Amino acid sequence: VQLQASGGGLVQAGGSLRLSCAASGRTFSNLAMAWFRQAPGKEREFVMTISKSGATRYAESVKGRFTISGDDAKNTVYLQMNNLKPEDTAVYYCAAEEGSQWSRGLYSYWGQGTQVTVSS
Repeated sequence: VQLQASGGGLVQAGGSLRLSCAASGRTFSNLAMAWFRQAPGKEREFVMTISKSGATRYAESVKGRFTISGDDAKNTVYLQMNNLKPEDTAVYYCAAEEGSQWSRGLYSYWGQGTQVTVSS
């Protein structure tokens, strides 16, 4: 599976961004997709995931602000980020998994990352 993330940028606190991750190489509807992020000096952390059936999970830190969705026709998963905060600043990575280990937070395929910077 090849993953291409895009949509990052610089935004002021309170603003919005939408990240996209285009997948190829596998049937998109057979993939669980997720977003992770890594801030400077910190470990990578889970943000949100959407399963093959459309069920979603999210980190408490983004509850009510971020939404994940998938478009099977475009083989793309989106991360809509609203009310952004400076602490959301990080490199955001998309990930994909065909098997069941996604439920344990494990993903086999990773994209290259896109930078999100939120200014105060």
